[in-house]
Amino acid sequence: MIIYRSPLPEIDIPDVPVTEFVLRWAESAPDRVALVDGPSGRSYTYGQLAMLINCLAGGLASRGLGPGDTIAIMAPNLPEYAIAFHGAAVAGVAISTINPTYTAEEVRFQLRDSGAKLLITIAMFVDTAKEAVEGTDVTDIFVIGDAPEGTLPVTSLFGEPITQVPVDVDDHVVVLPYSSGTTGLPKGVMLTHRNLVANLCQIEGGLAVEEGEVALAVLPFFHIYGMQVLMNGLLAQGITIVTVPRFDLEQVLGLVQDKKVTRFFAVPPIVLALAKHPLVDNYDLSSLRQVFSGAAPLSAELALEASERINCEVVQGYGMTEMSPVSHLTPPGHFKAGSSGITVPNAECRIVDPETGEDRGVGERGELWVRGPMVMKGYLNNPEATAATIDPDGWLHTGDVAIIDEDGHMTVVDRVKELIKYKGFQVAPAELEALLLTHPAIADAAVIGVPDDEAGEIPKAFIVLKPGQELTAAEVTDFTTQHVATYKVIHEVAFVEAIPKSASGKILRRMLRDGG
Repeated sequence: MIIYRSPLPEIDIPDVPVTEFVLRWAESAPDRVALVDGPSGRSYTYGQLAMLINCLAGGLASRGLGPGDTIAIMAPNLPEYAIAFHGAAVAGVAISTINPTYTAEEVRFQLRDSGAKLLITIAMFVDTAKEAVEGTDVTDIFVIGDAPEGTLPVTSLFGEPITQVPVDVDDHVVVLPYSSGTTGLPKGVMLTHRNLVANLCQIEGGLAVEEGEVALAVLPFFHIYGMQVLMNGLLAQGITIVTVPRFDLEQVLGLVQDKKVTRFFAVPPIVLALAKHPLVDNYDLSSLRQVFSGAAPLSAELALEASERINCEVVQGYGMTEMSPVSHLTPPGHFKAGSSGITVPNAECRIVDPETGEDRGVGERGELWVRGPMVMKGYLNNPEATAATIDPDGWLHTGDVAIIDEDGHMTVVDRVKELIKYKGFQVAPAELEALLLTHPAIADAAVIGVPDDEAGEIPKAFIVLKPGQELTAAEVTDFTTQHVATYKVIHEVAFVEAIPKSASGKILRRMLRDGG
């Protein structure tokens, strides 16, 4: 067995509930601004945040909610999201975070599966919420801001403040985010206080955020990346967070300029905009110290192009919901183009041949397996899926094909299930997508395998052209012929207006297969 460990030293992980860890600055810096709503400027200090969290916890407890109960939050990034999240956590209530762009049917599935008793949302999503709660255990819909008819203001949930309800931090599930559902039905990921606190400790040194910094939070808090790295991780380090309800490039660039944002957490499509969109030249982004990309692989070329354009380090990390989420990140001074960084402290990795089960050495490809205190308790109501993901020795099988080099840097090559088999050869879509993005006429691209009588599967590209550019399928084939082996050459091309992606930036290949 070949085990790869972090080059960073082991760390101590405190045995405390997540809110206690996240609010550790509330007492020493109560007047520091914790959260600012980017569009309106509405803000809360660390002291106000702690008080409101404890009041919401008290209100939930007075309604009879506590350990064993679940509430759901379906909202965009707002300062109040943190209040709702941690108010529930302090009351011992689990939180299921819901994508607010879901259909009522998708929301209903998650409400039923998680067993949520009440739903917190905003006015914009009330119609969906009302339809979704039918046939579920949800008794009331609470709204952040003005409450439409048939709902209650979230302020009516507040009560006499209480402190943390006793919980077993190793066993108590504090949050139930749902996996992306790009294959099969979404699954509730059971994350404990221990999982969350462990990962916050694991990423703290690697992110190396300093006191007084300002971070932009445009990545959704309902997704594990936004929830943990941005909301919880930055609050735990005493940072001022500027929240943005949805990504709008012009608004985001303006906030970076006006709020002197130092940290910008992104996904590859946002990095693509920073590298190529003409709007970027209209704004002063000199305050930025680092752009950190995650949730999907970022090509070395795109990272370097963005970095040179905005004169700021662009690095990436790796994780998944089932790992709370970060297993790899790039600390300052450890940048390596194309790499997702090094293993976080207190975690172990293996690279395993998915067909033979044999461990692979330095520089060899295989499925990434990870073990550590941040690995989930399991999938809710789904022991079969849990057993298929975490083996008896505690190794989580990520489903991602990766390489670990001699410096301990991990690079994701592709998904195990997304590999294209061409006459027995394995073709990685991510490799071809990174290549296509280097073409001067191409704005975005995705690659899938499509059935072929002779080859089994052949690569097909879906391409978004830059404004005013023209390109033919034959020219795409010629371009790939110049750069890759024969069996990787793209022979089928579809020109589309946009590539379907999840909120976290991952390409929804199933949608392309179904429709393309």
